Amino acid sequence: MTRPAFLASLLLIWMTRPANAAALDGTTLSLPWVLSFVGLLLMIAVGPQLIPTLWHAHYGKIAFIWSVLTLAPIVLFHGLLSAAEALTHVMSEFLSFIILLFALYTVAGGIVIAGHIRSTPAANTMVLAIGTILASVIGTTGASMILIRPLLRANEARLHRIHVVVFFIILVANIGGGLTPLGDPPLLVGFLHGVHFFWPMRNLWLQTTVVAGLGLLLFFAIDFLVSRREQPAPSHDRASASISIRGGFNIALLVVIIAAVMLSAIWVPGLGFSVLGTHFELQNIVRDIVLVVVAFLSAWVSPAEHRLANGFTWEPILEVGKLFAAIFVAIIPVIAMLKAGRNGLFAPLLDAVTANDGLPHEAAYFWLTGSLSAFLDNAPTYLVFFELAGGDASVLMGPLAGTLTAISMGAVYMGALTYIGNAPNLMVYAIAEERGIKMPSFFAYLFYASLVLLPMFVLLTVLPIPPILKLS
Repeated sequence: MTRPAFLASLLLIWMTRPANAAALDGTTLSLPWVLSFVGLLLMIAVGPQLIPTLWHAHYGKIAFIWSVLTLAPIVLFHGLLSAAEALTHVMSEFLSFIILLFALYTVAGGIVIAGHIRSTPAANTMVLAIGTILASVIGTTGASMILIRPLLRANEARLHRIHVVVFFIILVANIGGGLTPLGDPPLLVGFLHGVHFFWPMRNLWLQTTVVAGLGLLLFFAIDFLVSRREQPAPSHDRASASISIRGGFNIALLVVIIAAVMLSAIWVPGLGFSVLGTHFELQNIVRDIVLVVVAFLSAWVSPAEHRLANGFTWEPILEVGKLFAAIFVAIIPVIAMLKAGRNGLFAPLLDAVTANDGLPHEAAYFWLTGSLSAFLDNAPTYLVFFELAGGDASVLMGPLAGTLTAISMGAVYMGALTYIGNAPNLMVYAIAEERGIKMPSFFAYLFYASLVLLPMFVLLTVLPIPPILKLS
């Protein structure tokens, strides 16, 4: 047999393996199948610190290699059809995920807050409060990109500014996004897996208010004490605040984005088509098309000086897109093993989050989801525990609502514990460094954020907040 014929025979064998191989059987997968996912997440965590030059120049290629290391064994051992079906499914979810982030990032980049914000504890706290509220409306990325530069400009004459950025990351880049799928990537992942649009708002509003409120009070107290110890503020800080917002067209486009996402949750015509086992519904296709059109309209119509004033570049969204594409691919075997439940590799993890009575242990879900979100990025971690809890959105919104609340809280809130917990964290860090602020190292930031947040998380665990959540 010639070499081309031999290769063609192998390809035919892979494609014609048993039909049940198309749905990747998690009960047959062992520990090595997890290594590409773990390796990718570890590389994302340590690459920017250990090999910054190599990482920033080639992170896309590195992510692609990990994707290949995931797909190649699936093709080899389960057939080309299995790999194609799995890839089609995750890419359909990834495209909806990244299209929304792309639209929010592009539109927010065309909105400019200009003028003078007074450098006072009250004014700084007000900016953080506004950003915390905006985060659930225009996303943590959008709110961070709009507000971080005006806040840094307002405080540029101060000697001590690190605490301002740390609390900004905690509140605006993380906690504030806990009320809608627009706010934070984990909730968007949940929405794409069937969680209703307003479910987070109905079930997380009280906890988010408690954590955000305590965070704002603590920031005001710290900023007040720090400002008292500094020299008297320069005369321009005593001037009246003068704020203007430019980019009204983009504000209108934000309304269109919100309407498109909400409409896709309400309008269910029951029309669609399937490709390689993945069903594409009409309402989701229309939503994604509208979001793409909105993004391109914003990029085309917005004055260049608006994006220039914001220091806008495409690199952050390109980085998020490339890395998350690889994450969605690398998590394929992990999701299959989680769906295997007690018959899969993750049976011990399922035992750890299950109480003696057989019901989910909500405190365990909260702390495990949160701890891993801080170091492994909160969106894929949310998906891992979502699947571990059964993966059925209707059940998780109903009888297991407390479990889904715990998973959501852990992913959103504890993403603030490190620079890599949520995509906007590193963006804010980079902008602050650009402005001459010597930010804490990875572990120093973890220490400071833990001092602020861990007491609040313990409070949420032991303090009953009926009837929404009982973590104790």
